[in-house]
Amino acid sequence: MAPTATLDASDITEKARRDLLQLLEGVRGKKNLVIEKSLAGPVGLFVKFSTLQEYGVDKVFFLENNNVDSTQRNVIFLARGEKARQVQAIAEQIKRVRRESKQDHEFSIFWVPRRTLVSDQILEETGVLGEVNVAEFQMYFVPLEKTVLSLEMDDAFSDIYLRRDPTAIFLAARALMLLQKSQGLFPRILGKGENAKSLANMLLHMRAEEDIDASSDPSNAHVHSFDLTPSATIDNLIIIDREVDFPTVLLTQLTYEGLIDETFGIQNNQTEVDSSITGAAPSQPPPQQTSGANSQAPAVQPPAPSALKRKILLDSTDKLYTQLRDANFAIVGTLLSRVARRLQSDYDSRHKANQSINELREFVNKLPSYQAEQASLKIHISLADELKKVTNGDLFLRVLEVQQNLAAGADPSTVHEIIEELIARDCSLTTVLRLLCLESCVSGGLRQRDLEHFKRQVLQGYGYQHLLTFAALEKIGLLIPRVSAGAGAYLNPLANPSGAATVTDYNLVRKSLKLFVDDVNESEPNDIAYVFSGYAPLSVRLVQCILQKPYLAQLTNPRTAPAANSQPSTATASGNWKGFEDVLARIKGPTVDEVQKGHNAAASQARKTLQGSGGGQVKTSIVFFLGGVTFAEIAALRYIDGQLGEKRRLIVATTSMIKGDTAVGAGMEGRSFKMR
Repeated sequence: MAPTATLDASDITEKARRDLLQLLEGVRGKKNLVIEKSLAGPVGLFVKFSTLQEYGVDKVFFLENNNVDSTQRNVIFLARGEKARQVQAIAEQIKRVRRESKQDHEFSIFWVPRRTLVSDQILEETGVLGEVNVAEFQMYFVPLEKTVLSLEMDDAFSDIYLRRDPTAIFLAARALMLLQKSQGLFPRILGKGENAKSLANMLLHMRAEEDIDASSDPSNAHVHSFDLTPSATIDNLIIIDREVDFPTVLLTQLTYEGLIDETFGIQNNQTEVDSSITGAAPSQPPPQQTSGANSQAPAVQPPAPSALKRKILLDSTDKLYTQLRDANFAIVGTLLSRVARRLQSDYDSRHKANQSINELREFVNKLPSYQAEQASLKIHISLADELKKVTNGDLFLRVLEVQQNLAAGADPSTVHEIIEELIARDCSLTTVLRLLCLESCVSGGLRQRDLEHFKRQVLQGYGYQHLLTFAALEKIGLLIPRVSAGAGAYLNPLANPSGAATVTDYNLVRKSLKLFVDDVNESEPNDIAYVFSGYAPLSVRLVQCILQKPYLAQLTNPRTAPAANSQPSTATASGNWKGFEDVLARIKGPTVDEVQKGHNAAASQARKTLQGSGGGQVKTSIVFFLGGVTFAEIAALRYIDGQLGEKRRLIVATTSMIKGDTAVGAGMEGRSFKMR
């Protein structure tokens, strides 16, 4: 039957931890663990290296370093089975250890999240399949925060949009199916985009397969595992195909967390900065065992790649960071100043005369939290000071000027001079391409003459290998020529036989959904546009089309909407696209709206009666970003969550975190021509 428990990220974390430790416990004795680099961070979020030691792990190596030794009889590999190169690397290391070692070894491979036919075939062809123990570690969603779930698939964007590999979509469907098995069916699946439709179809297909298995099983073993009714706690699943809203990714994020990601990068809730900025990390006691210079640990306790770098944890355990992360960077200085004054006042209170014993005891009890907050304040003041230097720089301001003009709907030709100036100044190619891709996405492509002009400038300034870069970006859909012959399809979505627009009409959508707000309030936000200082992410506006219809209607057409609906907090969720069909038809890709019902109507009704009307329950909407989500979009969704009231909450799920450099970098050619 459909469980009624609220979706809890800690349950997902605990299950992943328990499953991994059970797999390790199944390999008796001391063991060396070889882990894929991209998995070290996610695994480090739910298990400590000291815990791995308790379960017999002696040394930890990165698979990519190809340096596993033969000090232990048991060698365990933890890697993704989807990529052939990782499977090949494991096979080669097994053969090397077997060849160089004088003792017999027991090899085990834990594939994440599943065992694949390709992995078995490669292991068989290399002659090692018969001597390894193979198991699955079904780690799908990794909670980054209580309301943020990620598959942590770094290659998902390039796999989906460049290589057209549907593996990431399939794994996303598997992950969402696991949520349905624990929480009940998603009563409604909504989405926008071609890949969103593919994901929704996969979910429906997987459910049908489960139903067939249940009906064909004589013992009815499957019935208890998937005879589900619609969830009592989850209201809907909203799928946003990243392809629907490329501009949001290409724009510079202006929230505190977003700017940290743009400047330093955030990976698995950690950022790495120069120790000259924040000071050296506090000294830590050495671990009980050391395992040589080549040994590596998961991301929770990694050896510093350089003595000049410091890793800083950025999550909700830092109370100050929780206050700062979603704020527009323009007001972060004010917030930090306010916290500093409060801490100073609290410290000064200890000198107050005639304090009672109870007051002194209370102050002493609070002292550790004061010290932790003071250390956090010092770090964030240092980070904010460094970010201030970046945002005050001429380069940043010039790039931001181009972005804001394009987002506001200005004539693209007016910013070409600035882009040419950036190329002449030998600005980062990634920055230049982000601007060109942004113009392409909001204008339905670049004019052929302009595209050829900028191609010539880039090739002459950065190298002719970037012919491949332009080809890749065009395949992704980030940088395309504007084809006049396709104007009919651009202006009339019905020109496409499928009924879905092939190119987004941004001029119309910008006006219809109020994607740019001129008078944005950054200190006391009254709209999601504050995260980009004027631009409202299209992806989040689509969520508002479902969850905040009255507010969005009043925002886009204040003369016809009731005044009572002027505040976002009055919005209620209706759970469909009704009222926005016309604008959705002008956005690229098909629109998804599927309703799921339990097969046994009587059982569903009885279960609903037993659960009550649900009036007192918190309803959850899951917003799934296929292809990646930015920190600015998460900040906007948290803002909406705060406006929806206590009876509804939003959970953000994604294939991975993404930013403009990542999207453009997926198509960047890293090699260069060499002179013979």
